Parts: sequence; structure tokens; C-alpha cells
Amino acid sequence: MLSITHRLLNLILVCGVAVAGLNTEVRAGELDPAVAQYIEQRLAESEQIPAARRAALESLAGYVQQCLSEGRTAELTFICTHNSRRSHLSQVWAKAAAAHFGLENVNTYSGGTEVTAFNPRAVAALQRCGLQIDPDDQAAANPRYRVRFRPLGSAEICFSKQFDDPANPNTRFAAVMTCSEADEACPVVHNCDLRVAITYQDPKAADGTPAEAAAYDERTRQISREMLYLMQHAADGLPAANH
Repeated sequence: MLSITHRLLNLILVCGVAVAGLNTEVRAGELDPAVAQYIEQRLAESEQIPAARRAALESLAGYVQQCLSEGRTAELTFICTHNSRRSHLSQVWAKAAAAHFGLENVNTYSGGTEVTAFNPRAVAALQRCGLQIDPDDQAAANPRYRVRFRPLGSAEICFSKQFDDPANPNTRFAAVMTCSEADEACPVVHNCDLRVAITYQDPKAADGTPAEAAAYDERTRQISREMLYLMQHAADGLPAANH
């Protein structure tokens, strides 16, 4: 029922229908209202980010600033062992955070040292945040998901792949290691400008337990909070013309 209601709301917004005398027309690039509300909640929690993690996030923000100030797109590839949970959550929230702060020339990707699938539990966690996610073929072993965080605009295509898959950049990008296992198993990422470790505990430990949804929601909150901090820091260091 919530999914149906959310889709109806999106349809009303896209069509620009007036509700209760208010113009609800959505401008191109505007975030979905549920996603925007979730983002505001996470921005209010920035003090929860430890100093050591802020340093790593600020290092990556500096790379984004440098790319944008040079007039080129910032390419970020988030890498985890299976490219199924943390790397996808990071990819999606980094892109949504960049959009929130008007950094449109930021592209995000993800990959792993092995190919599995975008885990349905991680997909569900993103849906609970208000994102619209649709698989091209739910029955496929490794479905391609269309992920949207705004009613208008193109979808992000997410599926499990190796970090050096042709779908990802092969030069002039930042490699962001989101799990310690991938950081150790992947000692060399060729042709990246920057390699930085921003690792997260795997919510997989709670799979099949009563705490499963709570574990995925907690990890999603942490990742979204930190990706927002990253992009806010990047935007603050740029002139208005760059975002």
C-alpha cells in the first residue's frame, strides 16, 4: 500500500497537479519529497560522524572539488568484495547527495572483487528511504535495477560487477574502498587518481534474524549521512558557478 501511495504521489507531482490550492509542479532536478525529507534528517546528524572518518571524507571531497574546479566530471567508484550491499548504498547516496547540493558533474559507480547481485535487502532499505527502484528482470541472477531519487531525470543503473567492468571508469577516478576485505584483496586499482578507505560494517551479519531490517536501515543512515557530509564539504569549497 505504501508503495502504491508513493507512486501516486510521484504521478501527481510530475503532472503538476494543484493540491489544496498549492502548485506542486516539480522542476527538473528536484528531489523526490520523501527523499528530500530523509536527507534533511541525516544532515541534522552530522555530529555523529567521528573525526577520523571526517578526515577521509574530506580527502575525497577535496578530489571532487579539484575535478569540478578544473571543469571535468568527478568520477567515484565505490568498491566492496561482492558489490552487493555497502558499495551500492554508497554509490546511490553519493549521487543523491551530489544532486542535493547541486553538484551535477559528479558520477558514481560501484564494483567488487567478485560478482554477485545487488542484495534485495539493501534494495528494500533504499526503498524505505523513499527511492524508487525497479528491476529490469527480477528473476535474473544479477538483475539491473533502475534507481530514482527524483521524479524527473534519468535513473541510476545498479547491478553487481567487478570494479574494473567496462561500465565503470578505467582512468581518472577515485577508488573508494567500502569494506576492509576489498581493501586488502584489491591492493592495486589501476589508473585511479586517488584511493581512499571509507569502510562500513556489513549488515549481512543480521540476515535472516529479527534485526535484519534495523541493521540495513542503520547502515543506510550511516552511509547517507557520510555521503552528504562529503558532498556538502565539496560544495562549500566551490564557487557558485560550479554547482
